Amino acid sequence: MSSVLQLLLEGERLDTAQMAQVLGLSESDIAVELKRLEAEEILLGWRPVLNPERAQENIVRAVIEVKISPERDGGFDRLAARISQFDSVESCYLMSGSYDLLVFATGADLRDVATFVSERLASVEGVLSTATHFMLRAYKEQGHLFLSPNEDSDKPAVSA
Repeated sequence: MSSVLQLLLEGERLDTAQMAQVLGLSESDIAVELKRLEAEEILLGWRPVLNPERAQENIVRAVIEVKISPERDGGFDRLAARISQFDSVESCYLMSGSYDLLVFATGADLRDVATFVSERLASVEGVLSTATHFMLRAYKEQGHLFLSPNEDSDKPAVSA
């Protein structure tokens, strides 16, 4: 794995000068490597991790289990690609187990997500069934904990 990519995955967003200093490379070497990672579609973009409660993010997030019937020539890939095209879909993964696709979707409210599932997702040819789970609270995302120390519910209260 590229040392630049490794640094990006393990650390905070750094500019090219900071990356060069950490890795002992020149800024131009870093810039060339970043362009290569982007050109080869290894590095697809930069995504901040937001705490939805503190960011006042007024969206509803859902996890949807989707069972599909694979196509004869395209298998799961064509249906997964079709489902991934919907604006409401944040992520889509092929899974092993009791369902085929795991879809992360967002909407303005519960009704918006429910409408997406019932009118758009479930009506895609090849979709056999869906099971929707609404996210109620985020505790950790992409390695970042959202609980502050005084919210840690795993530790019992200490009395004197």
